[in-house]
Amino acid sequence: MIRPAQREDLGAVLTVYGTARKFMRENGNPTQWGDSYPSEELLKDDIAKRRLYVVEEGGAIHGAFAFCPGLEPTYAHLEQGSWKADGPYATIHRVASDGAVKGIFARCADFCKERCANLRIDTHRNNKIMRHLIEKNGFEKCGVIHVRDGSPRIAYQYTKT
Repeated sequence: MIRPAQREDLGAVLTVYGTARKFMRENGNPTQWGDSYPSEELLKDDIAKRRLYVVEEGGAIHGAFAFCPGLEPTYAHLEQGSWKADGPYATIHRVASDGAVKGIFARCADFCKERCANLRIDTHRNNKIMRHLIEKNGFEKCGVIHVRDGSPRIAYQYTKT
């Protein structure tokens, strides 16, 4: 089940992100989230703005992601390609899993596709597992964006046809 995260979910959500950061480090992607992203403050803000969702199974939280309708400032400038479609879109950010349940990203993608026909997402070039999952779920590589600290990310888009 996917549902909006609640303030009381914060401890479980922080645990999921901690597990995801450890997995990323162990699988060749130590710098994308470092040791502290996303911060507790950012997650509290996501919860307050009702854009953080959790994936729950068996009464436990096993995944989390942000579904953010509206413009993403870091997507204003795309290099080495072009977006597939303009117009209103939503962005998927901060997808994480504790690894205990398979298919978290597919569930997240399906949830977001039901709510928006034009989706964008990005990830670090070293995040090979996420890149595979993004492409497997119908997103197409569009180019490269730079996040707030200036580092590059591969940008993808899904448009319902």
